[in-house]
Amino acid sequence: MALRHVVSLPLTLAAPSLGACASATGDPASETPRPTGSAGADAPEPSAPGAARLHAPLGAYVTREVLPGLASLDPQRRVELDKVTRYVRAELAEGAPARLTFICTQNSRRSHLAQLWASAAATWYGVAGVETYSGGTEATAFNPRAVAALERAGFTVARPAGAGPHPRNEERAGPDLPPAVAFSKVHDEAPNPSEDFVAIMTCSAADAACPFIPGGDLRVGIPYDDPKAADGTPAEAATYDARSRQIATEMFYVFEAVANAR
Repeated sequence: MALRHVVSLPLTLAAPSLGACASATGDPASETPRPTGSAGADAPEPSAPGAARLHAPLGAYVTREVLPGLASLDPQRRVELDKVTRYVRAELAEGAPARLTFICTQNSRRSHLAQLWASAAATWYGVAGVETYSGGTEATAFNPRAVAALERAGFTVARPAGAGPHPRNEERAGPDLPPAVAFSKVHDEAPNPSEDFVAIMTCSAADAACPFIPGGDLRVGIPYDDPKAADGTPAEAATYDARSRQIATEMFYVFEAVANAR
């Protein structure tokens, strides 16, 4: 079945509205921001089935910044990531789409990063039948700092003119891939699925506030530290780049394992 890219769909959890996501546990190695600069322009070697489908700068970024980190992931986080891998494998084995909904409090940073990177990872490894979504316990806006981090990694972003403070950006991972319409929403808001999906909690505040996600087959907690802590500081860009890179590495870990099991 064809790989579908559905981006930034706010997951409307039946939960009370929360403030900004609390700082969450992340990979210790990611706590020291490392600026990456803009993605390189050279296309990567097509070492994976779908590598050539990504934008050349994005593929070069993956080869340079993401793949080297796969072998050094924290073992405790691998335990949770492996739950997602098993879910994806099981759904695809049954001929069903594997739907992943990433949930944070405001659907403004981490959940969007995870949604887009998971989709890119599935494309890279040639894993068809994957749908990625994101949402929050409340809707705000896809933060422009997170958008900028994706652009530095090699995604392209089309911003609608005159859209105001809550635009529906079109994020694209490759020239021939469909764009993901990225905007902040509640986790149960369309086009997010209402059943048959895995709910992946990307911040501890949303995880604590929403002990039950209606319609979800599985709930997995993979919290990330909020890059918002660096907003307005000299470390802002480096911190967002570090968080984006950490999330990318973990999503590529998941889909490498899915691909290797086939």
